[in-house]
Amino acid sequence: MSANEVLSDPSVNLTDWYQEVIVRAELAEQAQVKGCMVIRPYGYAIWELIQSLLDKRLKNRGVQNAYFPLLIPQSYLAREKAHVEGFSPECAVVTHAGGEKLTEPLIVRPTSETIIHESMSKWVQSYRDLPLRINQWCNVVRWEKRPRLFLRNTEFLWQEGHTAHANEEDAKKEVSEMLAVYHDFVAEVLAIPTVTGLKSEAEKFAGAAQSYSIEGLMPDGKGLQMGTVHYLGENFSRMANVMFLGKDGKRRYVHMTSWGVSTRLIGALIMVHGDKRGLVLPPSIAPVQVVIVPIAIEKDPKGVSEKVASVAERLRSLGLRVLVDDRDDVKPGAKYYYHEMRGVPLRIEIGPRDAASGSVVCAFRTREGKETLDCSRLEEIPSLLQKFQDELRGKATALLAERIISPSSRDKFVECLTAQNGFIRASWCGDNSCEQAIKEATSATIRNIPHSEESCDEPCIWCGQKGKFYVHFAKAY
Repeated sequence: MSANEVLSDPSVNLTDWYQEVIVRAELAEQAQVKGCMVIRPYGYAIWELIQSLLDKRLKNRGVQNAYFPLLIPQSYLAREKAHVEGFSPECAVVTHAGGEKLTEPLIVRPTSETIIHESMSKWVQSYRDLPLRINQWCNVVRWEKRPRLFLRNTEFLWQEGHTAHANEEDAKKEVSEMLAVYHDFVAEVLAIPTVTGLKSEAEKFAGAAQSYSIEGLMPDGKGLQMGTVHYLGENFSRMANVMFLGKDGKRRYVHMTSWGVSTRLIGALIMVHGDKRGLVLPPSIAPVQVVIVPIAIEKDPKGVSEKVASVAERLRSLGLRVLVDDRDDVKPGAKYYYHEMRGVPLRIEIGPRDAASGSVVCAFRTREGKETLDCSRLEEIPSLLQKFQDELRGKATALLAERIISPSSRDKFVECLTAQNGFIRASWCGDNSCEQAIKEATSATIRNIPHSEESCDEPCIWCGQKGKFYVHFAKAY
């Protein structure tokens, strides 16, 4: 696709538009191995910001970063039958290395519960060692049959947290707090609202006692699981023999949790905020928050250059990420197009008249027109960028609220799911057979059982029996 070609209309074909934006905004590209991706510098810069900002929140909770091996002995997964059932179809297995057949095959990390718990069994001996909160930033491999950049990849990047606690109460408190951390982070930093809640038994993580998720709604009405938190109970600690000596002198198994988010967050960013002109990035997560474009510099080279340098220095002193696009072989219009495609929140133009008058011209990514700002007011730009961030969040929040639909009948329920209208809120009896029947009939799944829902007082939308929960159904990525 050349620079002059128009993007697909996201309201008509979100899939094509999504792929085009990833390529044109230089975020990522397909790798030589099917399902893998090359994350380009601009895309990786977004991930680095996500990593940095989330890492601070985790460390504020007493989480420590560590690193564990990519290769896991097959016997570790084999002893955890529930775990194997959940991941075996997606596992990549190493059988040969160094020109020889291995005595024991090695699994390329699909997730790290098994190997981290092996270390925990040595690190945890007494109640004084608890709680233990460990996190690692790493890659994982899951053999995806239908890969899509950032959303579903054979290899992707993520963080995975693993904790051990003295009792169920402390572990469940960890689950609740981490779910809030993810929900707040995604809302405040990525400007994306989500619904949080409990996964159904059919949708929970293999081996977990309970699984929770934060679910975002994409513009095409599909849901996207953006983060998960699992209460593992004693299931994994019994398998790995992670025990501690309590204050009463008795040995007990620890209660565990695990939780994570991945580069899928970038996929959500692209879809939720993007438009017909390309990517739109919230300032908090934009690698370039302000781009300065010199205009007609040949008419006053010294005056424009000095003003551009002065404005850039002042904005950087305010803590902003600033880029000066002074390429002399690219016309201003092409620069505008380039930075709009990459979602830069604010473009500042400075020409000879602006340099002489002590002002700049501002153009925000999603607003029509431009406005002149006196250089004496440059200190206002951080607050203007915050307002821009709030506008993006407000728009996404309004869309989510509009597209949580409560159908009045089974026929209407099927109609809404078939039309992919959004999150369909409906009563469910809690029976797995109803859940499976709905999935077979509509391709939709229970995204989660929201925390905020009141007790159910309506019959199950599918079978008509007494309802147990109000849940959110949706087709999903």
